[in-house]
This record gives sequence, structure tokens and C-alpha cells, in this order.
Amino acid sequence: MKAVVITALGGPEVLQLQEVDDPQIKDDEVLVKVEATALNRADTLQRIGKHPPPKGASPYPGLECSGTIEAVGKLVSRWKVGDQVCALLAGGAYAEKVAVPAGQVLPVPPGISLKDAAAFPEVACTVWSTVFMMSRLSAGETFLIYGGSSGIGTFAIQIAKYKGVRVFVTAGSEEKLAACKELGADVCINYKTEDFVARVKEETGGKGVDVILDCIGASYFQRNLDSLNFDGRLFIIGFMGGAVTELNMTSLLAKRLTVQAAGLRGRSVENKAEIVNEVEKNVWPAIVEGKVKPVVYNHFPLSEAAESHRLLESSQHIGKILLVP
Repeated sequence: MKAVVITALGGPEVLQLQEVDDPQIKDDEVLVKVEATALNRADTLQRIGKHPPPKGASPYPGLECSGTIEAVGKLVSRWKVGDQVCALLAGGAYAEKVAVPAGQVLPVPPGISLKDAAAFPEVACTVWSTVFMMSRLSAGETFLIYGGSSGIGTFAIQIAKYKGVRVFVTAGSEEKLAACKELGADVCINYKTEDFVARVKEETGGKGVDVILDCIGASYFQRNLDSLNFDGRLFIIGFMGGAVTELNMTSLLAKRLTVQAAGLRGRSVENKAEIVNEVEKNVWPAIVEGKVKPVVYNHFPLSEAAESHRLLESSQHIGKILLVP
């Protein structure tokens, strides 16, 4: 099969489409003929050597896909050859075929094209496992997302609104803020021209928000604590603004704050299966109802993986970028 290979660590140009061996499936896995995969920041980090695949995972990038099942392992009961699915992966989706643990496979939701279904697994599993399963965001609460126009952001806005939450977002252009507003965001803040802490306080009567989903890390840490309400929860999923910071712990104590962090790729197969199961139960109905839609900015052939990475790293896009074999 053909797959995108990271031929050396470096810029987008190191991504080359090459002929490689087909993946071999284990007894508890399925083989998926890939219809599409979607880009994630982790792919660009892997390309420069900052986010290597977990032990035993495919060396090729790609953390999610959609496609058709071509073969099933002998311990697999739910899925059969010909099923149209999407899946969460530890790697390997920038390819024509990929092996997936059966517990990380989801049915394509009715009304969603097979190609567009590739836009859901990583964002749905990330947002549901962090904001809802761990930070317990619930109806009537307030929620702040940085990078509201990103793949994570565009999904988080929609699922939070579905759950009856008041949603705050930041983004860096009026075009991106308009896209967030259209998806249902209640308060849209241009972080380049506004102080988001002041705006959050103003919009919440001085209280702050209940939950923040943060991909920035160190450079926003103190401002995050300042933006939270009593009993507020900060969930960190990325370090685009660095990983090391100083902390004045008095605000944690005074406001009874919780700080949590988690990744998705390095979790155990069992843990991922549990998250995927919760996503199917809680998120898939919202997609079926048309309340959560895939937001796809553009799609590229596998042979243009380098170009797709350049677009992702430029942050000019809104929503997800797909690669199609």
C-alpha cells in the first residue's frame, strides 16, 4: 500500500508518499481501507520529533480515519467486512489501509458522508474525555475554549451548546470569530485586540467561567486561574505557549480550583475503548440530530501531505483538514 512516511525529522517537505507493507491485524483488530484521515497538531509535532508514536504503534502519522472494513480479527464480533466506520488511532492513518483495535471503531453516523466522518474521532474523544468525563461540564455552566475555530474548537462549541452550556471562545481574526458565532458560541473574543480575562469577567458579572479547555499552557496559566469561577476547572491539552511556568497557589485555594491535564494518544487500548464507547453513547446522538456537524476546511490527496501540514501550521484554516488516499 501507499503511506506518507516521515523520511527525516524536519519541515513539511520530509513527508513523502511511499510504497510500504500492508499492516497485519491482530485477533482483536480490524483492517480499514481508508477513505480519509484528518490532520491533528500531534502529526506536526511527530514530524519534528516532539511526539513520537507510542510503543507498538504504526510509525506513520495519522490519529483518526474513516473507511470500510476489509478484514476482521478472529476475536472481533461487532464489526464485519464491508462496514463503513470511523476510528481513533495511535498512528498510521496517512495510508491506504490501517489496523485498528476493534474497541476504537465507531459507526459512521447516519447523514454524514464517509469522507467527512474522518473529522470526528479525535476531536470527539478529546473533548468528551476531558471536558465532560473529567471536568464534568454540565447544563447551565459557562465554558471557555481557546482557538475556537480549530478542529477541537469547532467541535467543542457545538457539543457544549447541545448540552445547554454558555460558550466563550477566543480566536485571532474577525472571520474566525464569525465562524464560531455561526456554530453557536455566545461570547467571541479577539485575543489579539482584547484582554480575554477582563472580557470573561465582564460577561459573567465578575465571576469567571466554570471550565476552560486550554491548548496554550504556560503563557496562559495564571490568566486561566484568574478567569475561573469558584470551583472552576482548568483542563490543559496542549503547550503551544510553553510547558514551564510559575504558580501562585493562593488562587487555587481561595477559589477551590481544579487543574487537570491529559493526552489521548498514549492512553491504553482499554482506556481508549471506554472513551470511544462514551462518545458513541453521548456524542453520536447529537450528530444524528444534526446538532453537531463536521466542519471541514479543505481536503488534500495523500501525495500533498506536506502542503496540508503547511496549511495547518499557518493556522489560516477553520475546522478540520482532511487527507484522502
